[in-house]
Amino acid sequence: MIRLETAAYGNPLINIGVFALFVAATLGVVIVVSRQKSKASDFYTGGAKFSGRQNGLAITGDYLSAAAFLGVTGAIAIYGYDGLLYSVGFFVALLLALYLVAEPMRNTGKYTMADVLSFRMNQKPVRTAAATSTLVISFVYLLAQMAGAGGLVALLLGVSDRSMQGVVIGLVGVLMIVYVLIGGMKGTTWVQMIKAVLLVTGAAVMTFLVLMGDGFNLDALALAAQQAALDPATGTGKDLLEPMGRYGASEFTKLSFLSLSLALIAGPSGLPHVLMRFYTVPTAREARRSAVWAIILVGIFFLFTLVLGLGAAKLVGQQAILAAPGGANSAAPLLALGLGGEVFMGVISGVAFATILAVVAGLTITASASFAHDVYNSILKDGKADPAQEVRVARITSVVVGVLAILGGIAANGQNIAFLISLAFAVAASANLPSILYTLYWRRFTTRGSVWSIYTGLVSATLLIVFSPAISGSPGSMLGEGIDFSWFPLDNPALVSVPLAFLAGFLGTVTSSRRGDEEFAIEMEVRSMTGAGAGEAIVH
Repeated sequence: MIRLETAAYGNPLINIGVFALFVAATLGVVIVVSRQKSKASDFYTGGAKFSGRQNGLAITGDYLSAAAFLGVTGAIAIYGYDGLLYSVGFFVALLLALYLVAEPMRNTGKYTMADVLSFRMNQKPVRTAAATSTLVISFVYLLAQMAGAGGLVALLLGVSDRSMQGVVIGLVGVLMIVYVLIGGMKGTTWVQMIKAVLLVTGAAVMTFLVLMGDGFNLDALALAAQQAALDPATGTGKDLLEPMGRYGASEFTKLSFLSLSLALIAGPSGLPHVLMRFYTVPTAREARRSAVWAIILVGIFFLFTLVLGLGAAKLVGQQAILAAPGGANSAAPLLALGLGGEVFMGVISGVAFATILAVVAGLTITASASFAHDVYNSILKDGKADPAQEVRVARITSVVVGVLAILGGIAANGQNIAFLISLAFAVAASANLPSILYTLYWRRFTTRGSVWSIYTGLVSATLLIVFSPAISGSPGSMLGEGIDFSWFPLDNPALVSVPLAFLAGFLGTVTSSRRGDEEFAIEMEVRSMTGAGAGEAIVH
């Protein structure tokens, strides 16, 4: 059995050398495939010319973020069965997002989620609400990615000082801004495709090596991981194979588990950067092909994370993982170090970093597109802005978003990435999903219902997160146990905020007069189901 000393994290020169090669290669791809264009469609959708297979790879790359690789692997290594719930939730969520929401939205919209939500509504209030929601969700999601980047590079350099990790997060933010400014959606999509192949391949190689050590017997691996997590002298410790070991302590923790499950399953259907991926294909048929490719690749990957998490618990050890820079997020790189040495750790870490760069670039494009297209063009300029000026506004917004992401990532440094992602999922499930489903499938839905639903979900989810044990008052909270202003008992707010958003949308609709809000309902239904007229702007 391989065991690592807590101070040994490979050779920093080898780690950073391999890491730098990945950064240079991906940046080179962005420069080669991207040309200077002023059309908004080129910056936002890459010209909508990607095939279903290419976009399926890009969706996989966008969806398999740092949470999927670093966070879930670490969660399984530390919490076992309960950590596996993240893998199950992420995969089931993809099925819901792709088959219930994504294709109808692609057929109806143009660039952003707000295009769909405002299709048959009063444009300005709905676009304002949708843009606000998109910016908040993108920011919360970026926190997780930036925190993951800080922990990963800190591990490669052997840096445990939090101020130096903050410098690392700043460098990641600068790279992210460069990717977006140079490549737009086209360059980012190519990076995501390459990253998806590298990530799934790297995880497959690690899975093969872990299973090979136990004769390709998953039961033997699980039992060995379970024994490694328990103290052989006293039999105490975390039983990795025991369900609800983390969430079964009290009624509140059980409710937290239900709330987390709801956020994981419903959240991706409201994530703007995932839904925006479907605007990069030319037809509904290619959108469906994208879905098939993404489901296959994501499903395979999450099977790998089970083996990787158990392998890290067995071969690295929970104490070594938690003591390393980045904490639980370091499980996958440390496992790579134990399996293949310093060069292999550098390669896997480089792939993980490319994962983070691709995802944060996609998030930044989504946030900048929402502000430039929905706020600047559609609201401030009444849809009459020059496309070149709109792209310039989007680029400026990318820089602002990048700076805010750096500051937020420094504050969130050290948190488990999968946990931070679950908070972003809760906000997305609350603020966006109810309004999306009502818009697509309820003809009676009105402008007031849409605005009430978005703001109720957004405000309730955000406030409940701020005043939850996730932020203060508990040993694992973001601000630590010494600061306590929490009063909401659940770690995740989805169990409360999602029903509130659905209720607000219903009440807003039944208490408002129709006043032409349903004028485009039939046309929207035809478009969402058939793709006829997809991509055309509707302004009324």
